[in-house]
Amino acid sequence: MSCIVRDMTAMPILFLSHGAPPLADDERWTAELAAWSDNLMATHGKPTNILMISAHWEDEPVSVSATRGGVPLVYDFWGFPQKYYEVTYDAPGAPGLATGVEQLLAADGQTLRRDETRGLDHGAYVPLVEMFPEADVPVLQLSLPTLDPQQLVDLGRRLAPLRDEGTLIVGSGFTTHNLRWFNPAAGPDSTPPSASREFDHWAAEMMDAGDVDALINVDRLAPAAREAHPRTEHWAPLYVALGAADASGSVDTEVAVDGFWFGLSKRSWQIT
Repeated sequence: MSCIVRDMTAMPILFLSHGAPPLADDERWTAELAAWSDNLMATHGKPTNILMISAHWEDEPVSVSATRGGVPLVYDFWGFPQKYYEVTYDAPGAPGLATGVEQLLAADGQTLRRDETRGLDHGAYVPLVEMFPEADVPVLQLSLPTLDPQQLVDLGRRLAPLRDEGTLIVGSGFTTHNLRWFNPAAGPDSTPPSASREFDHWAAEMMDAGDVDALINVDRLAPAAREAHPRTEHWAPLYVALGAADASGSVDTEVAVDGFWFGLSKRSWQIT
């Protein structure tokens, strides 16, 4: 088993299930995210900035979004009512954070690409609207350069020092993500498929145990892994989060949100 131990004064790391744009209409879930943010800031203070790793941006080499404010959001979804395309989130840019990421990667011989035309996608801004509604914390988005679990854990390890500077590292995905299960007619509280429940239960047990090795080997060890994640991009941000906890000792995790939404597990963790 790989474990993680870090200075408790460092900013924690989050893995959250980010929801689709209609998350904004779910009063229970939005309240859970707001309460999570309030508790985090009461315990650790307001983050200096936020580094978001969203399931919705895959780009190699490692890339960061625009470092200046005012760049339009990426409405990377289709077929929703117009109101969801009118959401704004004008958080400040985080050029200093981009430089910090660049330096950490350079120390390991890696380069960072900057995409000054790219705004935050819905995997980033949808939860941030609920957790930091004043949009007063600088935000930078980081791409997933691969879906390989070990490489993403290693990337998270390189980013770990940012925590000591007050950066909140957030992996934004979904604990289960099979859109074939999504049935709007059934409602958000419909009974989830057994595969979603089984995978969610396994993930909760492995995170509680701090078993990073098992989590890395999800395809081989988790029940219904291929059904819960036909493609693993919504699970992959968890690996960056685990690595940012410096996967060398034991993870300390706390479930911040649980339950299901249209059959998908919205389980989310705070990691220290």
